[in-house]
Amino acid sequence: MMVDTHAHIYLEAFDEDFDDMLERAFQQGVTKIYMPNIDHTSIDRMLQVEMDFDRCYPMMGLHPCSVNAKFEKELYLVEDWLNKRGFSAIGEIGIDLYWDKTFWEQQKEAFKIQVEWAKQFKLPVVIHCRESIDETIQLIDELNDNDLSGVFHCFTGDLKQAKRIVELGFYVGIGGVSTFKNGGLDQVLTEVSIDHILLETDSPYLAPTPHRGKRNEPSYLGLVASKLSDLMELPLDEITARTTENANELFKPIGTR
Repeated sequence: MMVDTHAHIYLEAFDEDFDDMLERAFQQGVTKIYMPNIDHTSIDRMLQVEMDFDRCYPMMGLHPCSVNAKFEKELYLVEDWLNKRGFSAIGEIGIDLYWDKTFWEQQKEAFKIQVEWAKQFKLPVVIHCRESIDETIQLIDELNDNDLSGVFHCFTGDLKQAKRIVELGFYVGIGGVSTFKNGGLDQVLTEVSIDHILLETDSPYLAPTPHRGKRNEPSYLGLVASKLSDLMELPLDEITARTTENANELFKPIGTR
């Protein structure tokens, strides 16, 4: 049993074989798939997947790469949806300094607003932090309290950063990068307890070896779990069981918080 805590399965990359893709995932033991939102363009497709498949759970949030000079309009829509119905998390939100630093200040403002909504609605946050792990850790440190929980998704940082995330009470999301030859996570995963790790694919991105460079999908989650088993020297069954427990602890059933 495994939980894919981060997969964009509603994207057009899956249009041609969506049903088969999901069936492969379920056959490989993936019991739940959590879907992070991107912006207003992804909401309808994401909610349609939720309606059609009862093991796929939506989040609501504004992705940092969709933050621009008029981001407030997007946030009004996010807030409206949060007030209308339940979601599994606020996500994906965060800071992205890889592509463009033009809207760095706006990204910070959007992040802070959405973190406060997470506290208000008692939901975890799912954090994107590409080329911005230290900056995002600092923001969480300033905003953190007993009402805040979440995961640093697609973690690619070093051991010091991972330990700081754990100290803040957050999980570390591990995906396909852990299987890359020069991914660098082998030096991290030997020192971080499985109690603080979630499995994810980030489908359709960052497919694990041996599928690197191709479309990723939730059925590949077992490759990530297997790599963790090797690196952490823990039985595969323990990896899957404990990361599933972690996911179930963080993501409560929609409407129960």
